[in-house]
Order: sequence, then C-alpha cells, then structure tokens
Amino acid sequence: MRNYYETLKVSPEASGAEIKSAYRRLARKLHPDVNHGCEETALRFAEIAEAYEIVGNRLERSKYDKKLRHAQLNNSNGDSVFASNNRHAQRWRQMVYEKRYNEIIDRMIAEERREATAMQNAIFPTVALFVSTLLVVIFRPKIFIDAAIIGKIVVVSLFIAGVIHIVGRLRDAYEHYTYNEDIHESILDENESKRKPYSRRTATMFLIAGLLTSFGLGLLIGHYVEFTYIALPSMFSSTLKPEFVFYPPIVVLFVDMMHAFASRLEN
Repeated sequence: MRNYYETLKVSPEASGAEIKSAYRRLARKLHPDVNHGCEETALRFAEIAEAYEIVGNRLERSKYDKKLRHAQLNNSNGDSVFASNNRHAQRWRQMVYEKRYNEIIDRMIAEERREATAMQNAIFPTVALFVSTLLVVIFRPKIFIDAAIIGKIVVVSLFIAGVIHIVGRLRDAYEHYTYNEDIHESILDENESKRKPYSRRTATMFLIAGLLTSFGLGLLIGHYVEFTYIALPSMFSSTLKPEFVFYPPIVVLFVDMMHAFASRLEN
C-alpha cells in the first residue's frame, strides 16, 4: 500500500498545516512548468497531488490511516507477533489496533477543535465589527472630541490596537477560508479552491456590503433616535462626527478579548 506520508515527506502525526506546507513546497519544486515538462518530475508531481487529496482532507485521512495501520501490521513476516496465532499475541495485537485507532480519533478531535476555533476567530470579529458600526452610527458618541489629552491618547492607542487585531483576524480568515480565483498556476491552486468555500473577491464584497449596510441602517435608525442626545448631551452628539471611525475597532478588540477569555474558562 502506498504511503502518502512518505510521498509528502511528513510524519504520520503531522498536523493539517504541516501537511499543507509540505505539499505546497513540493508542488512548487516539482511543477512541470518549472522542470520544462520533465516526465519524471511530472510523475512525482502527480503523486504528491494524489497524496494531498487524501491526507490533506481530514475525513479521507482518517479512513486512509486505518487502512495504512492495518496494512503495516498485516505485512509483518510470519515470525512476528503480528502474525502469530498465539492468543496472548492476538490480545496484544488487538490492544495495538485500539491504541492506533484512538490516536487517529484524538487527532481528528484536535483538528475539529482547531477548525472550530478558526471559525469562531473569523465570525466573532466580523459580527462585532458590523454590530458596533451600526450602534456607533445610531448613538453617535463623542468621547474623543471632549476628552482630555490623556483620554485622546488612550482612544487612539486602542484604535490602533483594534485595527491591527482586525487585520490579523481577517488575514487568518482569508488564508483559511478563501482562495484567489484569479490565480490558477497549478493543480495546487485547483485543489485548494475545492477545499475553501469562498473566493477572496466574494469575501471582500461581503465585508464591504456588511459595513455599508450597517452604516446605512445606523443612519436610518439614528435619524429617529434622539433620546440619547437629549438625555446625555455630554456623551452623545446630535450629528455623526468623524471620530465615529475610532469606536468599531475598539469594540471588536474588547469583544474578541472577552470571547477568548470565556473560551479559556470553558477549556
């Protein structure tokens, strides 16, 4: 049975990210265009593409691992404990099978947790950005303009930290869930586009549309909401000030920090 881990030059315990990295490195090295159509490298390129289709997919990898473990144990020579008919050897062999299968299941669970964490890291900041934009435009706070110099420094510092945080989260989300539909240099890009649900253009349009929708709804609702300005004129303005851009990134930063803290408590 072909060992796809050896084909990709990775350990059977390698993480999904390590397998992807190894595949990309080999694919760029062995691409037929890079090697002037060499038949030998083209064959190796096809082999690593086939290997990545299996072990690069979490469910397919689990099935393959079970078959590989079974084949490795059954291919032992007749003098091996794996081929012995001794009942104690059979019991030990069963324990080995169970241990290997439990390792596969544990790795699948770990991969699912990483996938769930990646999904949450993409969803929470995005939703927080939309909702905070909506609320800021509705209520029109004026914290920055009336703050002392120390307060202004704090707001600007939090704003910069929030922007850096959002950019990092969006970069990770784009890397994890989007593909570049304008670039198809090799099978590598085609395989990745199958695994990633959205194009980068679609994701960018969604973000822009979400922000514009939040801003528009905020203006519409804010036109009829005057009680905050009337009740607390020192904190809220009757008109939308340019300083409103400071607040959504700050809200996203704090919401994400609270989510991360709550996730650690659950674990």
